[in-house]
Amino acid sequence: MISPILTVSQSDAPHSLASALEDGAVLLFPDLAFPFSDFERRFVERPFADGKAKNVNIRGENAELRGAAGTPEEQEALRQLLLRYRGFAQGIVDRYLPDYIGRVSLAGTSYRPFDVDKRKLSWRRDDTRLHVDAFPSNPIGEKRILRVFRNINPSGQPRRWRVGEDFGSMAEKFLPKLPGYSPLSARLLAALRITKARRSEYDHLMLHLHDALKQDEAYQAGGPQADVNFLPGQTWVTFSDLVMHGAMGGQYMLEQTAYLPVAAQADPAKSPQRILAAKLGRPLL
Repeated sequence: MISPILTVSQSDAPHSLASALEDGAVLLFPDLAFPFSDFERRFVERPFADGKAKNVNIRGENAELRGAAGTPEEQEALRQLLLRYRGFAQGIVDRYLPDYIGRVSLAGTSYRPFDVDKRKLSWRRDDTRLHVDAFPSNPIGEKRILRVFRNINPSGQPRRWRVGEDFGSMAEKFLPKLPGYSPLSARLLAALRITKARRSEYDHLMLHLHDALKQDEAYQAGGPQADVNFLPGQTWVTFSDLVMHGAMGGQYMLEQTAYLPVAAQADPAKSPQRILAAKLGRPLL
């Protein structure tokens, strides 16, 4: 089954959408307001980025701006815009995912001003390829990756995605091909500070799933998938560690990453951690 797109209108009676999200849906909010000031509109007239990375972001308690270009005044305005978007994303969680209130921790907030199609990247970094999210240097263990995206393109250009089949069906195809997990190797990577913490077996499997999916040209071309266009002004929310996705095109987007403990889910059995364990027939190390 292809990951479904569930449209949620502000006129709908508020209720928790956690179950649908955990089932692998992408929640689409077509009419949430996030206006730009006259000064802020410059950020969608040209990319305010130094070009050294694919996006500009704020992280940590100090919300230091990284990767931006422009005058000090413009960079501070962009930082404030990202802080405001962080609050916007938190508001979506509070209203539509009340099961997660107090359990979600917000991480990086990014401004993505470049056209996806124009970035020349290696296959591993090529996000046009179907993949699930996994972070090589930042093991997450018993946490989920929740993301809130918004298309802020000023000229009507959609953010073009494709979504793949459900996580369990994909895992059945690729798990037998993955290398085994080495606790010793995981401890060594952490000791050498190559990773920020010790990789769990889950982190190991997700990294190799990410790479195996992107490398498999036949699956990329012929695997179950569907195209989705997110229009300017639309916001979408998904567990990007569960929903296979590829960003095919579009310029100017805002994104918020958040973490949720597996134990805080409405149904932890729906997490990729538990799905992988069920497919293997044993708890993950």
